[in-house]
Amino acid sequence: MNDPVTPAQTLRAALDDVLAGLPPTQAAGAVERLIASYRGETPTHAPILRDRADVAAYAAYRMPATFEAVRSALEAFAQAVPDWTPGSHVDVGGGTGAATWAVTATWPGERAVTVLDWAQPALALGREIAAANPALRAARWQRARIGADLTLEDTDLVTVSYVLNELAEPDRAALVDAAAAAARTVVIVEAGTPAGYARVLEARDRLIHAGLHVVAPCPHSAACPIEPGRDWCHFSARVSRSSLHRQVKGGTLPYEDEKFSYVVATRLPAQPSPARVVRRPQIRKGQVLLDLCEADDQLRRTTVTKRHGSLYKAARDAEWGDTWPPEDSPEDPSA
Repeated sequence: MNDPVTPAQTLRAALDDVLAGLPPTQAAGAVERLIASYRGETPTHAPILRDRADVAAYAAYRMPATFEAVRSALEAFAQAVPDWTPGSHVDVGGGTGAATWAVTATWPGERAVTVLDWAQPALALGREIAAANPALRAARWQRARIGADLTLEDTDLVTVSYVLNELAEPDRAALVDAAAAAARTVVIVEAGTPAGYARVLEARDRLIHAGLHVVAPCPHSAACPIEPGRDWCHFSARVSRSSLHRQVKGGTLPYEDEKFSYVVATRLPAQPSPARVVRRPQIRKGQVLLDLCEADDQLRRTTVTKRHGSLYKAARDAEWGDTWPPEDSPEDPSA
């Protein structure tokens, strides 16, 4: 019996279909130009994705990475609210809708979905791609200026992924406040850089001020314990590379790691993890070193050795971004 096709595989196939009519050199050239544009300052009234060729190339290049990053954030949240499923979702600045695919991968089934973006070509292509996903066939794709004038309808879930970097500070603040006022849960994802983390931290503070509590990645809603300027909180999601990725970036590896920073804040009753692994675990002979952000708003390194029994095996299997200790662990990780 064949394994069922996953949303990630369906998305890949839909993106391959979109690229089929675009010469590889044109697609690669469009991606390289768009990457250069995104590294600069982007006025909120001037969409970078101007036409279908731009959107098709950039969607094929970026949607899989955005999907994996957002899905990682959503899965961390889903662990804290295992009996909850969103009945409605608004994706702000969603472009071609990668976050909507991540939501359907986390909570299968249909729901009311609205994607807001200022780039009409992106919305049009997003609607076309979504036809491959039964859970998104009724989604609404609406043009909207993302900024201080944005109004949002009440909804269970708002996602804002890789958007804050395109906005001036007043527009970022207004967007986060609007999301906090409209949604039961807000998920914000940015690039896993010091600047991206700073934007997430700024948004985190506004969400807490609005009365939401943080459930991921932080196991608390207190101040972030990372010393500013010395480090930043970010995570990694593995993404299968397409031929377009290899053409643009070079190299032969079949995958790359998408670094991202995120915050999930909610009004729902939720149980954050006791701690979260905030760096790649270091596996040494007979022991595993775990760098943890803990519920008492402290950063600590925990050493798990063979004498911890089954917890040692769990530590060897632990990944960057996981909760710690594993659920139903019979042993004290600090023993």
